[in-house]
Amino acid sequence: MAKCKRLLGKAKSSPNNLRFNELCKLAECYGWVFDRQNGTSHAIYLHPSLGNAPGSLMNFQDDNGKAKRGQIRQLLNAIEELEMEE
Repeated sequence: MAKCKRLLGKAKSSPNNLRFNELCKLAECYGWVFDRQNGTSHAIYLHPSLGNAPGSLMNFQDDNGKAKRGQIRQLLNAIEELEMEE
């Protein structure tokens, strides 16, 4: 869990330096599960407990090894919503 907290801190404080694989790992830390990546650069993650709620589906795109800032922001907002519900 310490690694998850470290990744969350990095995503919040330095989103321009977050790598694509770190974004995927952060999503997995908070319950999203890799669903598919059918021959595209987009990786689709689903959160099983959210059903069809906003934020249940995350779409991440590898940008030469970096995570895209808008997708980082989308994940951070969804994580914040999850933490408020708990």
